[in-house]
Amino acid sequence: MKLAMLLWSAMIALAPAGGLEFDGLLKEIDAAADAATVTAEFGFTNQSGKPVTISKTDPGCSCLTVEVANGKLKYAPGESGTVRATFDMGNLAGTVDKMVALWIDDDPLEKPSVQLNIRVHIPVLVELEPKTVKWEIGGTAQSQAIHIRMAGDQPIHVTQVTPSSDAFSCELKTLEDGRKYDLIVTPKVPDAPALAIIRIENDCAVAKHRTQQAFAVMRKAHTPETMAKP
Repeated sequence: MKLAMLLWSAMIALAPAGGLEFDGLLKEIDAAADAATVTAEFGFTNQSGKPVTISKTDPGCSCLTVEVANGKLKYAPGESGTVRATFDMGNLAGTVDKMVALWIDDDPLEKPSVQLNIRVHIPVLVELEPKTVKWEIGGTAQSQAIHIRMAGDQPIHVTQVTPSSDAFSCELKTLEDGRKYDLIVTPKVPDAPALAIIRIENDCAVAKHRTQQAFAVMRKAHTPETMAKP
């Protein structure tokens, strides 16, 4: 769905939308590893023969703020402006897609004229694979490994591992100091449901990457009968 939306946006990037022609409906940004926010700017021009008003904006997410440059919302024919969308990245990493909707003049609430898309590439300095390890009650409760891999120029060391539940044991194995670790997770009680959030701390120079979370789950086996229940 996201890919289809982005392809659609690219095809009409320079097409008039509600009378406004944008310099692009998709902006891609490569964020710095230590950046807290990034801002995407969408320039536009009123290519219609009449004044156009931006009546409403909706970022669709509390992590986005949207403003029209200088607070100007009405544009005469031939007049240009800029929409700025600022994304608060928090502790996110990887590729993140966000969207801003714009209503022009008397657009119906359910159908804004413009959809602006932001794709942010955030460096992954600490990668967990998989992030969740799962077992089924009554099955074989063998140990599973969460692979921890460090990226970037400087080594990053795991300093502490803390599970939220004593239903699982965690053993950290160093494969390459500062680069590669395996976290071995083993259920202690294989015949009862359990969930643990595993807090993995490290000494990364970038503060927001210093804490990662993984999950361990012991759950009932999925059978045709249980899958059929609403």
